[in-house]
Amino acid sequence: MTRLLQFTSVAKAMPAKRPPAERRGDFREIYGEFSPATAQEQASRCSQCGIPYCQVHCPLGNNIPDWLMLTAEGRLQEAYELAASTNSMPEVCGRICPQDRLCEGNCVIEQGFASVSIGAVEKFITETAFAEGWVEPPKPARELGQTAAIIGAGPAGLAAAEQLRRRGYEVHVYDRYDRVGGLLVYGIPNFKLEKHVVARRHKLLEAGGVRFHLNVGVGDQVSLAELRERHDAVLIATGVYRARELQCPGIGLGNVVPALAYLTTSNRKGLGDAVPEFDSGALDARGKHVVVIGGGDTAMDCVRTAVRQGAASVRCLYRRDRKNMPGSQREVQHAEEEGVEFVWLAAPEALTGDGVVRGVRAHRMHLGVADAGGRQVPQPLPGSHFELPADLVITALGFDPEDLPLLFGAPELAVTRWGTLKIDQRRMMTALDGVFAAGDIVRGASLVVWGIRDGRDAAEQMHLYLREKAMSPSAAIAAE
Repeated sequence: MTRLLQFTSVAKAMPAKRPPAERRGDFREIYGEFSPATAQEQASRCSQCGIPYCQVHCPLGNNIPDWLMLTAEGRLQEAYELAASTNSMPEVCGRICPQDRLCEGNCVIEQGFASVSIGAVEKFITETAFAEGWVEPPKPARELGQTAAIIGAGPAGLAAAEQLRRRGYEVHVYDRYDRVGGLLVYGIPNFKLEKHVVARRHKLLEAGGVRFHLNVGVGDQVSLAELRERHDAVLIATGVYRARELQCPGIGLGNVVPALAYLTTSNRKGLGDAVPEFDSGALDARGKHVVVIGGGDTAMDCVRTAVRQGAASVRCLYRRDRKNMPGSQREVQHAEEEGVEFVWLAAPEALTGDGVVRGVRAHRMHLGVADAGGRQVPQPLPGSHFELPADLVITALGFDPEDLPLLFGAPELAVTRWGTLKIDQRRMMTALDGVFAAGDIVRGASLVVWGIRDGRDAAEQMHLYLREKAMSPSAAIAAE
């Protein structure tokens, strides 16, 4: 049996990372996979601490120390089953979760010895499970005779679909796109998450009996009222897609595009779709001086995509410093290795050009007094103006929800002052009986792992609601 607590004698290691010169030329994932021996050795570094902060800081509450112990002991099927018991998509989270901010960033051996390579081990466990045939479709012990509709095939919707199907409900997932996955497919680039990984999960859910209705926009082809008539419960898990706009002169110039439009176009091209916007050059960075405005993970996806498209130069303009940026520090490191230049403490003042953008006029910033949330407020430095050349400007300032009450033709849906759906926090139900909501459409733009957590929680609340509905006197009379 492999000993644990090996962090004092075994150094932290990650799977082999492809060199920057190689990975700049394609969209394949940048990390390889652990060998079984390396995965076992790295898992053995876990200290098996009394209070597992990695688990505490995981939105899903994954039982990380136990599946690390099982991996260290070579009991990989048990390790996978334990990981999958709390996570509907461990193969996705192992790849794209910002572990440096969550589990690994809170590992108790972080100081001085470096944290355990939790994400890489999770990916290894899950890929081994798929290769060995241990991953099975979500088939229930018995059918319950009730149906649930899920609007949105992103992380929250897929997680809820899996949990509801395991319970025995007939599950129908409606999505306006032509593929399952939402932002996993159209927003996240291949170098972080190759699309066959999402397609594999889609096939598993279909094999388990989940029915997908693609290219169906709720509010267009079908109304929310119709879904409520067809199904016993409905979950809204649409995510948030409306880009926040940059407020400065010149925003209407050509070649100024929102991040999601740019990433979606690139991903569709990679999937082999006909993409006129890319073929025309409007959303292709090749040969252009690219400036990305923003400092989150979406901005990192944009700068690294532009590098792979062959941009002449790629700069990221962010109004705070490196320490205060919201994106993953690991992603920043990858971007710098690939040739991205970060312009810290700088904010756009105007976009310049004649019909088409030719530059970004900006000014330097300094961090002033902290606001109510504790973050220092960026303030412009007088007389610090400068200009960056730009043939393509990509705005990555975050996302807001669409007006769902209007889009769905359901004014009864209550929203918060941020435009997200208002729910009963305990039951996760909206103002409409039997209509639940989960994921970004409730909490605002967030991480994939939080979407999975919300989807699983919503499925549990829907199950309680449907069970109560099936036991009601009216249901008994209808059955007679």
